Amino acid sequence: MRTIKELYSYPFMNNAAVVGLWICAALLVSIIIGFSSASLSHAISTEIAILSVILFPAFVMALLESRKIVPYILLVWAVCPEIRRIEDWLEGSYHSVSMLSLAPLLTSAVLIIPVLANVHKIDSPIRKVLLFLSLALIYGCVIGLTKNGTGTLYDLVNYLIPMLLIPYFAVAPFEKKDLDRLLITFSNIAILVAVYGIIQYMTVPPWDAFWMNHVEMSSIGRPYPLEIRVFSTLNSPGPAGMFMGTALAPMILEKRWRGALGWIGILLVAVGLLITLVRSAWLLLFVDIAVYTMLSSGTHKWKLLTQIGVAVTAMYWIIPKLPGAQVLIARLETMTAIQDDHSYNERLDFFHTVFPMMLSQPQGLGLGSIGVGTKLDNGGALGEFGIFDNGFVAVFLTFGIIGGFLFFRGLTLMVKYLITRSEGMAGFLSYRSMAVASIIGSIASLMFENGYTGLRGFLLWKMVGIGIVAHKAITQGRRRSPDAAADQLKVSPD
Repeated sequence: MRTIKELYSYPFMNNAAVVGLWICAALLVSIIIGFSSASLSHAISTEIAILSVILFPAFVMALLESRKIVPYILLVWAVCPEIRRIEDWLEGSYHSVSMLSLAPLLTSAVLIIPVLANVHKIDSPIRKVLLFLSLALIYGCVIGLTKNGTGTLYDLVNYLIPMLLIPYFAVAPFEKKDLDRLLITFSNIAILVAVYGIIQYMTVPPWDAFWMNHVEMSSIGRPYPLEIRVFSTLNSPGPAGMFMGTALAPMILEKRWRGALGWIGILLVAVGLLITLVRSAWLLLFVDIAVYTMLSSGTHKWKLLTQIGVAVTAMYWIIPKLPGAQVLIARLETMTAIQDDHSYNERLDFFHTVFPMMLSQPQGLGLGSIGVGTKLDNGGALGEFGIFDNGFVAVFLTFGIIGGFLFFRGLTLMVKYLITRSEGMAGFLSYRSMAVASIIGSIASLMFENGYTGLRGFLLWKMVGIGIVAHKAITQGRRRSPDAAADQLKVSPD
C-alpha cells in the first residue's frame, strides 16, 4: 500500500483538495446507487449491490496503480458467471440477460485510468499496433451501427476492453517478480477452476443444474453426474476450457509458474480441461507448447521435452482411471480421426455454407452481427449468427476484407515487435516466447472460434502484455548498460 504522501504525489491526486473531490464523487455515486436501488425490484437491486462490491476494489487499485489489479480482474472473469448462477438460483428465476454478466468487462474497463495517466509513455511500435487494431474496430463499428443496432456497442466493448491490456502493460511499472507473480496467480486460479469443475462433474451443484435446465445450450450435456460437459465457474465449456488450457501451457513449461501445488496442480488442471471436452483448448495448448519450445535455446529444449513427456505419461496413466473415462477417451480419439467426428464435419459444412456469403459481402456485416451481442436486438434470443464455429470467417464476416486485413496486420506487427532484437536477451526469452506462442495459438484456434473477444481476448492480451513488459525492460536495460537488463530480470538462463 502507498503512504498518504505517495498518494498526494500520484498524478490523479496531487493535493488534498483532489483527494477530497474523489471521496465526494465516490459518496455521490454511492448515494445515487442507494436511491436507485430503493426504487427498483429486489432482483435488480441485488445485482447492482453485487456489481458495486466487485467494481470498487478494481477502481481503488486502478487509482493506486496497484500491480494486483490484473490478477483481481482475472479472478472476476473466472468466478463471476458462477456468482450470477447462484444469485439466479437463490432468486428462483433465470435471467437470460443479467447485469452481472457485465461485471468482468466493467472491472476490466478501469484499466483506462492508469493508461490515460501514462499514455505518453507508450513506445512507437506499440502505438502502431494499437492504430491498426483501432482502425479495424472503427471500420467494424461504422458498418455495424448501420445494420446491427445496440449489439454493435456490446461487441465493440468485448473487443476493445480486453485490448486495454496492451497499453496498460506498455506503461505499467512491472518488474520481473511482478510478471512471475501474475503467472503464478493465473495458475492458482486455474487450479481452483479445475477443482470446482471436477466437483461439478461428479456432483452437479443445484445452482448449476438450475442454470442448465433453463439456458438454451444443448451442447453442455445433461445436469447429472458424469453426464455434464463441465463449464466449472465459467459461463460455458468453451471459456472454461480456454481458461485452463491457457494456464496449463506456462504451468507445464516453467517450474516457477506452476502455482502452489506444483505437478499436482498441473494434473488437476489437465483433468479439468479434459472433462470440458473442448478440443480447441487442446489445440491452443499444443501450439503454445510447440512454439515456446521452438523459440527456446538448445539446452532448454531438452528440459522442456522431458517435462512434456512426464505430463503426457501421467495423463496416459490417469485418464483410463477417471469416472466416465470412456467418453473422454472417445473424445480424444476424434483428435486423431477428426474426419469421422460429427462436430468437426458440422463445422466444415458451416464453413462451406457461410464462406460464399462472406465473399458476396466483402464490406462485412459489422460489429454486433455475430455472437452474444445478437441477443440485444432479438428479444434476448441469439440471432442468426449467435453461435459461430469458425473464427476466421467470424473475423472477416465482421470486419470485411479491409477490416480483417487491418486486424491481422496489427497482430503481425505485435509478433514482429516481440521477436526483434532477441540477441543477448537471457531472462527475457521465456516471457517473449510465451507471448509469441499465445498469438500464434490464437490464430490456430480460429478454425474453431474467435478468440479475440471477452475472456479469450483478455487471456490473450494478458500473455502478450507480459511479453511487452519484458521486451521494454530489456530494451531500456541495454540502453543503460550491458548488464542492467540482466540485473532487472534475474531468472535462470533460457
